[in-house]
Amino acid sequence: MGGFFGAAAHHDVVLDVFFGVDYHSHLGTKCAGMIFHDAEEGCFQREIHSIENTPFRTRFEDDLQGFHGCSGIGCISDTDPQPLLVRSHLGTFGITTVGAINNAEELVEKNFASGGRQFMAMSSGKVNTTELVAALINQKDDFVSGIKHAQESIDGSLTLLIITQDGQIIAARDKVGRLPVLIGKSDDGFCISFESFAYHKLGYRDEYELGPGEIVLVNPDEYRTISPAGDKMKICAFLWVYYGYPNSNYEGVNVELMRYRNGAIMARDEAAAGGAPELDYVAGVPDSGVPHAIGYATECKTPFARPFIKYTPTWARSFMPSNQEVRNRVAKMKQIHIPELINEKKLLFVDDSIVRGTQLNETVDFLYKCGAEEVHMRSACPPIMFSCKYLSFSSSRSDMELLARRMVDQLEGEEGVQHLDEYADGSTERGKCMLKSICEQMGFDSLGYQSLDGMLEAIGIDPEKVCTYCWTGKE
Repeated sequence: MGGFFGAAAHHDVVLDVFFGVDYHSHLGTKCAGMIFHDAEEGCFQREIHSIENTPFRTRFEDDLQGFHGCSGIGCISDTDPQPLLVRSHLGTFGITTVGAINNAEELVEKNFASGGRQFMAMSSGKVNTTELVAALINQKDDFVSGIKHAQESIDGSLTLLIITQDGQIIAARDKVGRLPVLIGKSDDGFCISFESFAYHKLGYRDEYELGPGEIVLVNPDEYRTISPAGDKMKICAFLWVYYGYPNSNYEGVNVELMRYRNGAIMARDEAAAGGAPELDYVAGVPDSGVPHAIGYATECKTPFARPFIKYTPTWARSFMPSNQEVRNRVAKMKQIHIPELINEKKLLFVDDSIVRGTQLNETVDFLYKCGAEEVHMRSACPPIMFSCKYLSFSSSRSDMELLARRMVDQLEGEEGVQHLDEYADGSTERGKCMLKSICEQMGFDSLGYQSLDGMLEAIGIDPEKVCTYCWTGKE
């Protein structure tokens, strides 16, 4: 994943961009960067740093004194180093991107075949995806045509910010709006952000949310649409379920409130089906599982408790490190238990999702060693059957890394692929069989997943506008 922030105003925007980017730190832990444009000197300043071992704010604090300008962009990137500074027939410009390019090698070869001579190679030998996007844009005679060409050429998704050589900022939302792009307004300028709360703390107020495929030009005096929005939207459901920050709003729907509703709907539907267990406590797996659990506990009138507390000062999200052993160790070390809330207790945990399931066995085993009488698990979304090919929100490289798909394969082999919709429905015979098998392997007393309809009800916008590819495999 990743996120970005940009600002153009009649004052120096260095601190606005610095803190705006920092408020996107929950979206990536690999690298970050900022570019500023100084109109008086007619030049750019840029820095890119690794943030794998040092948080963004600490890593860039010493660079602030060297930055100045009334417009700038910055990003948190969980993929390649960016933002990049590019010189072409379109002028010198800075660019940062968020998304995924599944056909990158094909596009690189097409570029060579059409007269392109080189790309800078990273240590892996691969081409920086943001540089590839810039090359696609540069195949056209203006930014709007170039951005639309890049979005049409890419198999995946592309959302971006560009800062031009005259200090204006171009914001482009993915062609079907898989990620949000919001504009905030202050008394003397505008900002562009992935997360809405990031600019509220900086003195900007809500002004506009780009539609799918819309391209907007922003300067200190105005923002205006330079390419209109399309009709089709497929915004990622995981924004609300998992990686969106609690106080952000997407398409008018607050993340935290959606999670409360989602947990409540899950408890309501489970009770209606006659399957709600007797419990001492309902708990959330920190952090993003907590509000789902609050909703569940409130609906089923069971006390909410926190048997696990996340040690937040130093531990990053466990799905971020590329090494599975490191992910497991981080996940284990950052969760600190409270024995008094576990010993001789019947517990139900709600997690935002169950992706690979690599840490669940250890967690359940640990709970029983701490004296838990029963351990029940609920997932706030349906079983994940397909790896995301649009946003790369997890590090899964194969569908077989996903717990639900592995279990289907163990139960029925290749034939099971023809019945994934049944396995995803806990009321069918195949669905019940999968839940029972996961419980046996993981040691749960019971397991339940939120239904697709229940999750979409909690989000509350037109279901046709929500991307559910990782659950259904449907475009």
